[in-house]
Amino acid sequence: MEVDMALSMKTTILLTPELHERLRRLAALRGVSMGDLVRRACEQQYGRAGREERIAIVHKLAALSLPVGEPDEMVAESVRSPAELLP
Repeated sequence: MEVDMALSMKTTILLTPELHERLRRLAALRGVSMGDLVRRACEQQYGRAGREERIAIVHKLAALSLPVGEPDEMVAESVRSPAELLP
Protein backbone atom coordinates (compact mmCIF):
# COMPACT_ATOMS: atom_id res chain seq x y z
CA MET A 1 0.00 0.00 0.00
CA GLU A 2 1.40 3.38 -1.03
CA VAL A 3 1.01 6.25 1.45
CA ASP A 4 0.99 9.87 0.31
CA MET A 5 4.09 11.46 1.83
CA ALA A 6 2.21 14.77 2.12
CA LEU A 7 0.16 13.23 4.90
CA SER A 8 1.48 14.69 8.13
CA MET A 9 -1.43 15.16 10.52
CA LYS A 10 -2.92 12.32 12.53
CA THR A 11 -6.45 12.28 13.95
CA THR A 12 -8.02 9.59 16.07
CA ILE A 13 -11.76 9.04 15.83
CA LEU A 14 -13.98 6.63 17.70
CA LEU A 15 -16.53 4.62 15.74
CA THR A 16 -19.27 2.26 16.75
CA PRO A 17 -18.37 -1.37 16.11
CA GLU A 18 -21.05 -1.52 13.41
CA LEU A 19 -19.75 1.53 11.54
CA HIS A 20 -16.17 0.33 11.87
CA GLU A 21 -17.09 -3.03 10.36
CA ARG A 22 -19.03 -1.41 7.48
CA LEU A 23 -16.10 0.85 6.68
CA ARG A 24 -13.62 -2.02 6.95
CA ARG A 25 -15.66 -4.10 4.50
CA LEU A 26 -16.14 -1.19 2.11
CA ALA A 27 -12.42 -0.39 2.16
CA ALA A 28 -11.62 -4.04 1.44
CA LEU A 29 -14.11 -4.12 -1.45
CA ARG A 30 -12.55 -1.00 -2.93
CA GLY A 31 -9.02 -2.20 -2.31
CA VAL A 32 -8.04 0.81 -0.20
CA SER A 33 -7.16 1.38 3.43
CA MET A 34 -9.77 2.60 5.90
CA GLY A 35 -7.70 5.78 6.25
CA ASP A 36 -7.89 6.39 2.51
CA LEU A 37 -11.61 5.66 2.53
CA VAL A 38 -12.20 8.19 5.33
CA ARG A 39 -9.91 10.81 3.71
CA ARG A 40 -11.81 10.50 0.43
CA ALA A 41 -15.16 10.82 2.21
CA CYS A 42 -13.93 13.92 4.06
CA GLU A 43 -12.68 15.47 0.83
CA GLN A 44 -16.01 14.81 -0.87
CA GLN A 45 -18.06 16.17 2.00
CA TYR A 46 -15.88 18.98 3.31
CA GLY A 47 -13.03 19.55 0.89
CA ARG A 48 -12.75 22.79 -0.98
CA ALA A 49 -12.43 22.91 -4.72
CA GLY A 50 -9.24 24.43 -6.09
CA ARG A 51 -9.23 27.76 -7.88
CA GLU A 52 -9.32 26.22 -11.37
CA GLU A 53 -12.21 23.94 -10.42
CA ARG A 54 -14.19 26.87 -8.95
CA ILE A 55 -13.65 28.91 -12.12
CA ALA A 56 -14.80 25.97 -14.28
CA ILE A 57 -17.94 25.64 -12.13
CA VAL A 58 -18.70 29.36 -12.50
CA HIS A 59 -18.37 29.05 -16.29
CA LYS A 60 -20.73 26.05 -16.30
CA LEU A 61 -23.28 27.95 -14.23
CA ALA A 62 -23.01 31.01 -16.46
CA ALA A 63 -23.65 28.85 -19.52
CA LEU A 64 -26.94 27.49 -18.14
CA SER A 65 -30.13 28.84 -19.63
CA LEU A 66 -32.24 29.31 -16.53
CA PRO A 67 -35.58 31.12 -16.25
CA VAL A 68 -34.25 33.96 -14.12
CA GLY A 69 -35.83 37.38 -14.19
CA GLU A 70 -34.25 40.77 -13.86
CA PRO A 71 -33.16 41.81 -10.35
CA ASP A 72 -36.18 44.09 -9.87
CA GLU A 73 -38.55 41.24 -10.82
CA MET A 74 -36.84 38.85 -8.41
CA VAL A 75 -37.14 41.36 -5.55
CA ALA A 76 -40.85 41.81 -6.32
CA GLU A 77 -41.35 38.02 -6.24
CA SER A 78 -39.43 37.56 -2.98
CA VAL A 79 -41.06 37.06 0.39
CA ARG A 80 -40.07 39.98 2.57
CA SER A 81 -41.01 38.54 5.97
CA PRO A 82 -42.24 35.29 7.55
CA ALA A 83 -45.58 36.96 8.19
CA GLU A 84 -46.21 37.07 4.44
CA LEU A 85 -46.23 33.27 4.43
CA LEU A 86 -49.05 33.01 6.95
CA PRO A 87 -52.70 32.95 5.83
